[in-house]
Amino acid sequence: MAEVRLPTLLRVHADGAASVTAAGSTVGELFASVTAAHPGLADQLIDENGALHKFVNVYVNDDDIRYLDKLETPVTDRDVISILPAVAGG
Repeated sequence: MAEVRLPTLLRVHADGAASVTAAGSTVGELFASVTAAHPGLADQLIDENGALHKFVNVYVNDDDIRYLDKLETPVTDRDVISILPAVAGG
């Protein structure tokens, strides 16, 4: 199972866990597994159209999935998926 690291803001939806493990061969499948175990995360990660929320950045190891295959980005059991809230400012 791959490790999914959660930012502090989302940990409340995962019983306070800093990371969870999930099974799947793509980021989308991992998120389906994670949200099945922690339903409160579903609305935080995926929008009503089934796409990644704009304000969420996701990395497989150090690679931003926006520049890969988005939710179809392949993952293995050795990968670390990091979820980071988008930061804006000026």
